[in-house]
Amino acid sequence: MRIALDALGTDDAPGPEIEGALGALEDGPEDLTLLLVGNGPLLEEELTKRGSDIPRGRLEVVHAPDRILPGESPATAVRRRPQSSIVTGIRLQKEGRAEAFVSAGSTGAVMAGSLILLRPLPGVDRPAIGTLLPTAAGPTLMLDAGANVDCKSRHLLQFAQLGHIYAQDLMGLERPRVALLNIGEEPEKGDELALETHALLRKAPGINFVGNVEGRDIIQGACDVLVCDGFVGNVLLKFYESVAEFIVGLLYREMDRIGTELDVRGAFRVLDYSEYGGAPLLGVNGVTVICHGSSTPRAIRNAIGVASRAVASGMVTHIARELDLNGTAGED
Repeated sequence: MRIALDALGTDDAPGPEIEGALGALEDGPEDLTLLLVGNGPLLEEELTKRGSDIPRGRLEVVHAPDRILPGESPATAVRRRPQSSIVTGIRLQKEGRAEAFVSAGSTGAVMAGSLILLRPLPGVDRPAIGTLLPTAAGPTLMLDAGANVDCKSRHLLQFAQLGHIYAQDLMGLERPRVALLNIGEEPEKGDELALETHALLRKAPGINFVGNVEGRDIIQGACDVLVCDGFVGNVLLKFYESVAEFIVGLLYREMDRIGTELDVRGAFRVLDYSEYGGAPLLGVNGVTVICHGSSTPRAIRNAIGVASRAVASGMVTHIARELDLNGTAGED
């Protein structure tokens, strides 16, 4: 198994990527090889600093001297920067030299590069970003988390199908509960898009649709797969990410006020994004995992784990087969 890692993606690159890669090699399958994509001399220098104990036989440096910056137009940057770490890493997968790509670089550029080079699977109008949200009953996969801000009902149906297969293959759920994010539980609630999507999901073969879910029910683990458009999903994701830091800050201030100490890190570990690593871009003809720009080595390591499990499970082939059987192709 060969996974390409964008070694110039994080804000503090390449340190977190290299440390995360070494951790992934230690934790992952013995046949895992990582391709570190980035400025070759810089990466070789960083590896040399870490001594002779690192498994160089399972690490390969692929020179890519350029880097796409967050402020650049994604599609334009992908076309104008063919030697960037993002484009090079995705191309390695397209050419069969890698089976997956992991990046904490520009989300827009990773998405654009995956769409241009890997292409969507037949039957997928719009690939979606799937993000794991922590709940009282375990993680819930939400999609879309920001790739598509303006959707039609058939797109949300496809998100449900993509999430259903991900939950089966990577979360180990035989019949994952799929729900539609809405302003009420009743089938007649919501706007026209919600009503149309509810009707499609209710009739969708093979989908264990449990109906509408309100925002207050997500944290209780009301479903395993949560379907929404990318605008709503991205707002919800950003709110989730801010909750842990806010609550921990409140607790520490209160502890200072009353003069006591408690170790609350374990209690809030479930809210730490690094536990889940990265978000897969579901629906493209390959495995692409997108990470935060501020990813820690732990987050990078876990993101590589997500990619390796997706490859090992044959998730992309599973998605393609299910979409073909269900005939979900449509014109955008």
